[in-house]
Amino acid sequence: MNTQNFLAVDIGASSGRTILGTLDDGVLKIEELTRFANPLIEVNGHFYWNILSLYESILLSLKKVAQEGIKISSIGIDTWGVDFIAIDKNKEIIGMPYAYRDPHTVDAPENFFKLIPRKDVYAATGIQIMNFNSLFQFFALNKNEATLLKEADKIIFMPDALSYLLTGEVVMEYTIASTSQAMNPYKKELNSELLEKVGLDKNKFGRFVLPGTVIGNLSESVCRQTGLESIPVVAVAGHDTASAVASVPAEDECFAYLSSGTWSLMGIELKEPIINEKTYNLNFTNEGGVDGTIRFLKNICGMWLLEQCRKEWDANLTYPDLIEQASKSEPFKCLVNPDADVFSNPTVMTKAISNYCSNTGQRTPQTIGEYVRCILESLALRYKEIFDHLQELAPFEIKKLHVIGGGSKNNLLNQFTANALNVPIITGPSEATAIGNIMLQAKALNLVNSLSDMRKVIKNSVHPEIFLPQDVEIWNKAYAKYLQISK
Repeated sequence: MNTQNFLAVDIGASSGRTILGTLDDGVLKIEELTRFANPLIEVNGHFYWNILSLYESILLSLKKVAQEGIKISSIGIDTWGVDFIAIDKNKEIIGMPYAYRDPHTVDAPENFFKLIPRKDVYAATGIQIMNFNSLFQFFALNKNEATLLKEADKIIFMPDALSYLLTGEVVMEYTIASTSQAMNPYKKELNSELLEKVGLDKNKFGRFVLPGTVIGNLSESVCRQTGLESIPVVAVAGHDTASAVASVPAEDECFAYLSSGTWSLMGIELKEPIINEKTYNLNFTNEGGVDGTIRFLKNICGMWLLEQCRKEWDANLTYPDLIEQASKSEPFKCLVNPDADVFSNPTVMTKAISNYCSNTGQRTPQTIGEYVRCILESLALRYKEIFDHLQELAPFEIKKLHVIGGGSKNNLLNQFTANALNVPIITGPSEATAIGNIMLQAKALNLVNSLSDMRKVIKNSVHPEIFLPQDVEIWNKAYAKYLQISK
């Protein structure tokens, strides 16, 4: 395999970056090239994304690639889910795209369910009900007779929108479209009945492509502005979590994954969706994955509680400092349910934790170490709760959990999770999204043939740690306490 360079554009809901991936003799190395902001913009009470600023940041990154003489084989873009732009018949963008945090969808699901019942929407899509899902954004725009929807010739989801600005080609990539709650997960196509209720049809969207498809080449305008040749732009797994899951260095199918960061996503990889009464009640979701797979998963509050507490204590406190203090604190002094509503966005997180403990008849944490230990132990026990549900629903025995993303570096939490779940925990890669993005570019250029091939390369390129369960009986007793206080 000849040496090949790829550029991954990875944009989250607050910042973006470009990562250079070099594939040489079956081994991948990565390097961050640029980083840029992606702030929400508030105008008259509405929240938008600055799509042109993101485009400009990508152009500057490509210009840097050209100036440094780096020869790249392709470019791939991944972003957060659900949001989109609209273009008119002249192929020009209509206004600024709404951000998923915009309040215009607050009551949209409940009003939409007057047209089609909630259970029927879930049964048709397998996607957890969240007010900001694209379907409810379409509904709100249609109800308000928004120009954006009325004048739209095409609607383009966010990663595909940025690729459109680079190439002029309009596509709808599978994994990002699956987050919309407008797709049939069995047929892998848009649901005409749902679209009709929001004033749309399938012709309003680009051609359907699977991850690992070449969209087109950089336009003449982009080449002129950046100094690059007309290289291919690839539709990777456009939803960042889908790219991250593709990077799991698994050896077989009998695993669960945990994409760990501010928020955590725990799930399994399936060939078919699981949609039934239990998954509806537990609010599990079925999103698109690589090679036609389904990412059956649950959203969990991740490091959010700890990040908010850290801001209250001292932003200069490092995570190693916090972990050291937690490791010296008394085990299981108090527990919380990290996904309780009181922790969604409290004014003072430490007070919210203290009140929760007090209200459930527990001692309250007094030191920083006690707070951190409470958060990490509680998170590990919440992981167990979701893992047990996954094990009940999975068509196979789950033998291990792969932890990927930035949270995979937290060794104390990794050990706690192994203890709670009583299965081995395999950590890494921490740069999961960028690695998945890059390997899908390699797949598009026929350097690897399948998801299995991708994972073999990743396994050769990363050095995961393994955490084996300890003190299982003690953790089982703690779990029983956790279930009591979580009621």
